[in-house]
Amino acid sequence: MDQILETLTKPGDGKVLSVPEIVKHLLNAVGEDPGREGLQRTPERFADAMAYFTQGYGEDPKSVINGAIFTEKNDEMVLLKDIDLYSLCEHHLLPFFGKCHIAYIPKNKIIGLSKLARVVEVFSRRLQVQERLTQQIAETLQEALDPIGVAVVIEAQHLCMIMRGIQKQNSIAVTSAMLGIFRRNAATRAEFLNLIKPNK
Repeated sequence: MDQILETLTKPGDGKVLSVPEIVKHLLNAVGEDPGREGLQRTPERFADAMAYFTQGYGEDPKSVINGAIFTEKNDEMVLLKDIDLYSLCEHHLLPFFGKCHIAYIPKNKIIGLSKLARVVEVFSRRLQVQERLTQQIAETLQEALDPIGVAVVIEAQHLCMIMRGIQKQNSIAVTSAMLGIFRRNAATRAEFLNLIKPNK
């Protein structure tokens, strides 16, 4: 991952540029002076920030989960709501951010609650679309736990809509992935959706 972030091939002459060099070209292209005081370290800062924002590529969700799955005879819904989420939209490289809600109904296996948030973190620290991110979280938990069902809902605001284009500041995108009993059973799905409603 570090190698991908540090170098990029310039089209045409095959010259390899570092990410900071690319950012300097970008600053020039928008009419800025990369040599002025406030921008002198911006290319390096940007490279460091991108490495952090995309660190999920170097993480295996299975490794994150391993060691935190326990045998437990429980078949009631487990819910973790309002998990903070920050990611980068792959279409414009602009952030989207919001909350993720996860529920599952165990079938002899439960997972440490903090690992649910870690799975969200692994997939959100990649270039994403919200629809795929929602599905990846649900499918990973379904595979790891083999539960009766998994439900994931993400509510997020996208800066690509807020800062540019249509500029709808108050819009919230909501995506869901319902697996197992959450897809098959309307009452179970309704219970989950009711539980994640904002507290009054």
